Amino acid sequence: MVQADGSVRWVVSKAQASFAGQGADRHAVELVGTLADISATKAVQDAVLESEARFRQLAGAMPQLIWAGRPDGYIDYYNQRWYEYTGIAQDQLDKASWENILYPDDLERVVKVWASSIAAGRSYELELRIRRASDGEYRWFLNRAVPVRDAAGEIVRWIGTNTDIDDSKQLASQNAQLLERERAARSEAERISHVKDEFLATLSHELRTPLNAILGWTQVLRGDPANTADMEAGLATIERNSRAQTQIIEDLLDMSKIISGKVRLDVQPLDLAGLVTGAVETIRPAATAKNIRLLPVIDPEARAIIGDPNRLQQVFWNLLTNAVKFTPKGGRIQVVLQRIHSHLEVSVIDSGEGIAPEFLPHVFDRFRQQDASTTRRHGGLGLGLAIVKQLVELHGGSVHVDSAGPGQGTSFRVMLPLTAVQPAAEPEELPRRHPGGESVALSIPTERLNLAGIKVLVVDDEADARALVRRLLEDRGASVRTAGSVADAMELFTAAVPDVLVSDIGMPEEDGYSLIGRIRALDPDHGGQIPAVALTAYARTEDRLKALLAGFQIHVVKPVDTVELVAVVASLAGRTGHGG
Repeated sequence: MVQADGSVRWVVSKAQASFAGQGADRHAVELVGTLADISATKAVQDAVLESEARFRQLAGAMPQLIWAGRPDGYIDYYNQRWYEYTGIAQDQLDKASWENILYPDDLERVVKVWASSIAAGRSYELELRIRRASDGEYRWFLNRAVPVRDAAGEIVRWIGTNTDIDDSKQLASQNAQLLERERAARSEAERISHVKDEFLATLSHELRTPLNAILGWTQVLRGDPANTADMEAGLATIERNSRAQTQIIEDLLDMSKIISGKVRLDVQPLDLAGLVTGAVETIRPAATAKNIRLLPVIDPEARAIIGDPNRLQQVFWNLLTNAVKFTPKGGRIQVVLQRIHSHLEVSVIDSGEGIAPEFLPHVFDRFRQQDASTTRRHGGLGLGLAIVKQLVELHGGSVHVDSAGPGQGTSFRVMLPLTAVQPAAEPEELPRRHPGGESVALSIPTERLNLAGIKVLVVDDEADARALVRRLLEDRGASVRTAGSVADAMELFTAAVPDVLVSDIGMPEEDGYSLIGRIRALDPDHGGQIPAVALTAYARTEDRLKALLAGFQIHVVKPVDTVELVAVVASLAGRTGHGG
């Protein structure tokens, strides 16, 4: 309507007529009407329509999948990009339900979040996967929805966007995988470095321990060759420790050849039953010494096979030696040879210490030991079982281990095929060299060092080592007591405080670090400040620092020189004079 001043107003005109008469005579007699000014409301409606039109124009030009819905959540608009991506035509909106386009595993989560947002009237953001019609691929999208409110705060529309983040998602996943692989590689490198350090420390200990007895007794015998009792004891000790060191060197050389692929098998027909029986008889004296029952069970149907008798004997000897080492006194070891289909199986089953479940997968790893600490009860380099596995596999067989856990015993099973082993051409073996060298004359006469009246406590779990140190010190006049464990040492220490403590580091149950810690905790009147020597086969720089930080005054490496040991004890005891 045009006003008198020329302005235009929007009105709603409503009217109702009153009628009179009946039938053909019925006619209108009055018309009552109203005019309502709706200019303000009309302006708002036009603004909304214009805004919606601009929204749809903008949405149609955007690369995102865009949709809009009513306050109750019913979606009544999708942009053109959405139709192109999903493959649903505009006249098929009844097919545009979530279950037709969403990844099945995402559907329940999306429906729950959408319903919660409608009920609470709040926006949401989540990641979901939407199927692409062109190839059926599900791609990741970032889905957002926000409510649009009027001046009164009421929701009038929902606006939603789906932004393709699949490429960035894949890149993030690849980066995460690369990061995880880098972490795994770093962890493996750290593990290998730790294993290497443990092995080097163990190797040093295992090589120096027998050397200590060999060198020490050699010096004793040279000093008094006429003493037949000493000669017999010394030669026996030297032989025993020489054999131990020879075995260590043999294991190292065997593993070196295995790693470099230079093992040559001397294959021939052999009687596996006789070979297993021979290995049992070889180990029987060691088992008898520990009162361990050996129970061989040999299947008479076990046939001869093709293999290297020396290498297979080494396999069974290693397994039996391990069984004796880890089986306590009064235990039993069962050795079973039987034929199973096309294989011969040799089982070595002991009632010993068993293996922890977490260590079972690493039993045959090189340089790995269940206990590589300084308190370990058993020696060795951790190579024996690795050599067993490699030699068995060179024969086309396999070896397996089972254990119910600590204290439950262990079972090793060697499977060897009845078919012939084909030896590969291998390089000629290099001649095996054994360490050796000429003795060096002592430059300082021990007669010039006098330990008369000095009381020394020697602690070492190895009987040979204790006996040697005792002899070396007593020869110079010292009063020596010995202990084979920390507990025994503390008992002797409490009974009478010595002038000097000489202690090994690597011992079962409690090591030398534990001993010096317990002693340093005592007050000075009870020996808390006694001079102490760490006499050990752990010879690395870090081992020396660790010993000194633990409380030892001096770190002496095995094999110890007689003059050095006597001089160290004399110095710590405050003996500076010379005498005869």
